[in-house]
Amino acid sequence: MGIKTVAVYSLPDYRAMHVKLADEAVCIGPASPRESYLNIESILKVVKDTRAEAIHPGYGFLSENGAFVTMLEEFGVTFIGPSAQAITFMGDKLQSKRLAKAAGVNTIPGFDGIIQDADHCVEVSRQVGYPVMIKASAGGGGKGMRIAQNDCDAREGYRISTEEATTSFGDGRMLVEKFIEKPRHIEIQVLADKHGNVIHLNERECSIQRRNQKIIEEAPSVFLDEKTRTSMGEQAVSLCKQICYSSAGTVEFLVDQNRNFYFLEMNTRLQVEHAITECITGVDLVHQMIRIAKGHPLQLKQENVSIHGCAIESRVYAEDPFRDFGHPSVGRLYQYMEPTHLNKVRCDSGMEEGSEISLYYDPMICKLVCYGSTRKEAIETSIKAMDLFVIRGVAHNIPLLRDVLTEENFLKGSISTDFLKVTYPEGYKGKQVSHCEKMKLSAIAASFFAHNDLRSRMFLNARVGQVKGEKPSSWSTVVKHCDLEVPVRVMKVDNAFEVEINGKIFTIRGDINLALPVLELVVNNEQCVVQLLSKDEVGKFSLIYQGTTFNVFVMTEVAARLSKFMLEKPKKDTSKIIASPLPGVIRAISCKVGETVVVGQKVCIVDAMKMQTALVAVAAGKVKSIHVKEGDVVNEKDILVELE
Repeated sequence: MGIKTVAVYSLPDYRAMHVKLADEAVCIGPASPRESYLNIESILKVVKDTRAEAIHPGYGFLSENGAFVTMLEEFGVTFIGPSAQAITFMGDKLQSKRLAKAAGVNTIPGFDGIIQDADHCVEVSRQVGYPVMIKASAGGGGKGMRIAQNDCDAREGYRISTEEATTSFGDGRMLVEKFIEKPRHIEIQVLADKHGNVIHLNERECSIQRRNQKIIEEAPSVFLDEKTRTSMGEQAVSLCKQICYSSAGTVEFLVDQNRNFYFLEMNTRLQVEHAITECITGVDLVHQMIRIAKGHPLQLKQENVSIHGCAIESRVYAEDPFRDFGHPSVGRLYQYMEPTHLNKVRCDSGMEEGSEISLYYDPMICKLVCYGSTRKEAIETSIKAMDLFVIRGVAHNIPLLRDVLTEENFLKGSISTDFLKVTYPEGYKGKQVSHCEKMKLSAIAASFFAHNDLRSRMFLNARVGQVKGEKPSSWSTVVKHCDLEVPVRVMKVDNAFEVEINGKIFTIRGDINLALPVLELVVNNEQCVVQLLSKDEVGKFSLIYQGTTFNVFVMTEVAARLSKFMLEKPKKDTSKIIASPLPGVIRAISCKVGETVVVGQKVCIVDAMKMQTALVAVAAGKVKSIHVKEGDVVNEKDILVELE
């Protein structure tokens, strides 16, 4: 739009993408959000020093802070968002629920008041009836929320939720509502100007979640019929009019299996997933926010808003999906390639090659948005984009995201907020490939082995084609991976490899360049994408296939025979050691040296990326030593407590 911008940043973000893209950038403090991104005084100083005329708050931090907006108004600076009053009304879950009722919006049954302490939480939970949802009165984004099935859950949930809410929002007030089982999370996007005009831009389905945080969203929802969609939209508009709302906003609902819907909360800001609404409506929401903040009336009418096709957003996080569907991962992105060369793919990201994922902030890497004329096309494009997305340096959740997109119930649209727990009751274990797929993967790895062998015979600085000794044309190998161990014969035929496994022939064509991060091959006339993570001198190929990493061992027949005599390294007993499962900050220590702990007893809490993880003893014993104190920053696998 040609508007000059000033970026604010904390010390760890000095090389961040938004800092590089802005016309000016000013550091506002150290890593801790309270000393930087939540430091109103520092931000107001930047406003004054740079003579900024307006502030766009983004998605988090001060985007829903009424006091901040009030201060900006006193400064004569425009806040690109709603009024302080609207933010305050909707930022308090209890007050927002009362206002929603007054506007004729369906609400969830629950306690109409603030919880005083853990005992009060248990008392109220019993009155409402288990299961209940304990959640922060301020804030959102899945922080400060716990489901309680009994008194013990309620007491512990209140404690953890209060601490998370205080850390994230500076407000530890809690409320209790009835937990609606197997609901869908569906939200309505709204736009309102300062002249009383309000429209809705239909819905987004956000039911695929882990720890109450969305990871896959789609628009429109396959579940809603036109009658329900219209009713939800009308109630969202009614709420906006009730509070004199202006700007972009989102009214969130829980929807049961009978399409009954209940008000959850209103986010008085731009949503992370706003891009999918833009894709299906053609409306640029940020552009509209800026126009509204300037005082322009909406040019759009409700009848101008329609749905064109389908869009899916997959949130790519720096986290390990094999541990509780996503434990945060930190590190530097030493290789990073977004699949933006594909048609109908949009990547909203603040990352580039060399970017650092720190433990202080949300671990999102990219919002991968794919769209098409049908839901099927949007899903297929998403899968292809994930296969071509290169991320090296941190663990990431693409394996889980890709697997969800191929899961039968997701394809049918049969989903709810407990989708992950129902689909993966034992936790996510990676892509479960068929025997045929294992054979194909074996053939690909064997062809890589043969190609690597040919390349290793080339003389450096020699004329093209000169090799050491006779150039081989076939290889007899043994391939091991998963539960498979098969003899494999590889033959070089013209520009292809022919691989024979148990009498079945796989013909592999394509540019096999093991220096490339992504290899697009044709296997028996079918397109196949593989990423080569690494290879070593003993024939281990780490390959990403259908999103999941597989370690495939390719050996000569002689090496395979001799490998049976190699002893396995004995496993070390670590039951008496409590180590940090992730990088973070020690929030609390619940034991003392000399104290006896039992199996399952909590010994400490690690806080990382706004998420608290309680660590428990896996064996009984006396505490021998404690290597950390509250406030210490720890790395993954650091030893925190030792037992004897």
